[in-house]
Amino acid sequence: MSRIDSSALALLDLRCPRCHEGKIFSTSALSTRFSAMPAHCAVCGQALEPEPGFYWGAMYVSYGFTVAIFVVVGVLLYYLAGDPPVWVYVLGVTVAVLLTTPLVIRYSRALMLYLFGGISYNPNAASQSQR
Repeated sequence: MSRIDSSALALLDLRCPRCHEGKIFSTSALSTRFSAMPAHCAVCGQALEPEPGFYWGAMYVSYGFTVAIFVVVGVLLYYLAGDPPVWVYVLGVTVAVLLTTPLVIRYSRALMLYLFGGISYNPNAASQSQR
């Protein structure tokens, strides 16, 4: 795997916050196990769960993402569909939230890990772990 030097791009690609090479999730977002994470980064060996229950905080990040989805879908329906009946709003938001759930969960966990995991980027992490 190639290393990404930018932390923002590594976050968007769901890479390890320490080495920016290893993947944070074991499977694809289209898999039924979309939230499965390995215990450690396959490249640098960094623990991907800094402490037990660490990802409980990710539910607050997930809530923020979901509220943003509600607002965006509601505004789009209001302006593009000409203020449709309430059932259209409910159906539209429900479908949007269900379709984006795997991405919301993955990115809320990754954002939690990057912001509050206490892990700093080390470009030499992969080579140091192989010694």
